[in-house]
Amino acid sequence: VQLVETGGGLVQAGGSLKLSCAASGHFFSIDTMGWYRQAPGKQRELVATITSVGSTNYADSVNGRFTISGDNTKNTVHLQMNSLKPEDTAVYYCNAAVVAWKFDTDRPYWGQGTQVTVSS
Repeated sequence: VQLVETGGGLVQAGGSLKLSCAASGHFFSIDTMGWYRQAPGKQRELVATITSVGSTNYADSVNGRFTISGDNTKNTVHLQMNSLKPEDTAVYYCNAAVVAWKFDTDRPYWGQGTQVTVSS
């Protein structure tokens, strides 16, 4: 299973960016996809997740500014980030809970990460 992220970059505070992640490979299904981030010197933290039935969860710090969406048919997840703040600067990682075969449990996979930098 491979997760490929696109869409990171440099933006001024108050601006917007959209991250995308596509999962590829051989597997039965994906239970949940989401985004995590890690700023320098800090632990990786959850940003937002979305389940296969569309239930979403957001970190308090991004709720109301970020929107996660997914397409089960394409195994993709997107993160629309609005009203960006300098404290949103981090490497953003795509995560997927992948079920390899029908009666298996899901296992986590990670993308390589994409840098988001918000200047003040």
